[in-house]
Amino acid sequence: MKTVTLLWRTLAVVATAAWALAAHAGAALRDELELIESLKHAPPCCVIDARSAKQRQQHVLTDALAYRPGLSIVPTASVIVVGDDNSGALSVAEALAKQHPGKTIYAVRGGVTAWEFVRKALDKVTASSEVGAPPIGGSFVIPKNTCESGETLQILSSKPKTKP
Repeated sequence: MKTVTLLWRTLAVVATAAWALAAHAGAALRDELELIESLKHAPPCCVIDARSAKQRQQHVLTDALAYRPGLSIVPTASVIVVGDDNSGALSVAEALAKQHPGKTIYAVRGGVTAWEFVRKALDKVTASSEVGAPPIGGSFVIPKNTCESGETLQILSSKPKTKP
């Protein structure tokens, strides 16, 4: 009897862990409020613009990577996918989730308009939390959208100080 009870408890723990892992990884379609809440404390590593070329020209998303087949990224945090429509964004998010199992990838419900709303709301949250930030020059900031792999855009180097 104890063995059966222990087995059921073990199965319950495993099922709960699997559900929790699924809730925090993979592709998910999220609206503005869900995205703001999810990204408030952990900003995304990159934004993927999966819209058509015409839509990208009409409304430019700054700091976004244009999606193309074979896009190679190294997601260090959650990834945001903006598409022409919900199904297109979710399709690209699911493709990226297959390439990067275990990573959190959000498709934006509502497209570029919804993402711009989220970005502005997150900028306000960041600005209000930076009141007690260290003075400029006293900290190091990693630039946005550094999760695309491939050709290096910039290399940081320093020279040793020479004695006077």
